[in-house]
Amino acid sequence: MPLGTLDRTPPPFFRQGPSALSKLMVFSAMAVFLMVADARFHVTAPLRNALATALYPLQWAMLQPIEATGRISAYFSSLSQAQKNESEVLQRLALQSEKALQLEQMALENRRLRELLAMRERITTSSLGAQVLYDAADPFSRKLVIDRGQAHGVVAGSPVIDDSGVLGQVTRVYPLVSEVTLLIDEDQAIPVLNSRTGVRSVIYGQQSAGASGLELRYTLANADLSEGDLLTTSGIDGVYPAGLPVARIAKVERRAESSFTRISCLPLARVQGALHVLVLAPVGPTRPTLPQPAVGPSGRLSSDTPFARSAP
Repeated sequence: MPLGTLDRTPPPFFRQGPSALSKLMVFSAMAVFLMVADARFHVTAPLRNALATALYPLQWAMLQPIEATGRISAYFSSLSQAQKNESEVLQRLALQSEKALQLEQMALENRRLRELLAMRERITTSSLGAQVLYDAADPFSRKLVIDRGQAHGVVAGSPVIDDSGVLGQVTRVYPLVSEVTLLIDEDQAIPVLNSRTGVRSVIYGQQSAGASGLELRYTLANADLSEGDLLTTSGIDGVYPAGLPVARIAKVERRAESSFTRISCLPLARVQGALHVLVLAPVGPTRPTLPQPAVGPSGRLSSDTPFARSAP
């Protein structure tokens, strides 16, 4: 085939149209035109609003897993923080409760010490302050141990009182501690005086007498005794000073078949829960003093004395 008859035009598959530079210039001009038109005349605002409205459900659906994950994480973190705050608050509450109990205990001790000092000012005999250490582990007696002993000048038989009245008596003394038998013990007996009538009697410890713990024995049925009468120490035993509060009459039972009255008394001292006490010095036996005979110049008894009149 002769060469002149060949078609030298490229096939349609290789036709590229306008050049790339032409396309760049056209599309750049269109972009500049659209930006200027949108900035000046807001041409694309309706299209933008329509696209935003159409795409909002899709955006909401895509954001739900992320928001759910954030809410779950915030829930667990807030729960953990709340539990931590609750634990801290409970710890502070426990500390405040402990401090409140300590403050209440200190206030109670302060009040009892003040009352004990007031009792000490009313007593003329010498006294020694002591603290109760513990109750003696003896189920058949009522005793307690104080922190004063022979080294502090405590002697056996010394009365022990608290801010309300007679608590008991020192029955055993050790070098540094002493054992006090409470007045409600069955082996204790104290001479008392009815402050209303002036009648003397003896009060006994009655450990099995329930809440009263004391009893006036051998009291006649016609005795002038009433519930609420105050019983104080009479002082005739030479151990307890006179006038110390001991008990109040709680119950008077007059029985027809007996000539004696059963009288139950309530001790005024804190036989349970005493913290601080006073140990008093024993008063000592009281003996009447006889008048001394008068001796004359000649060595004989004077006639003014009863001894002289009775002499032969």
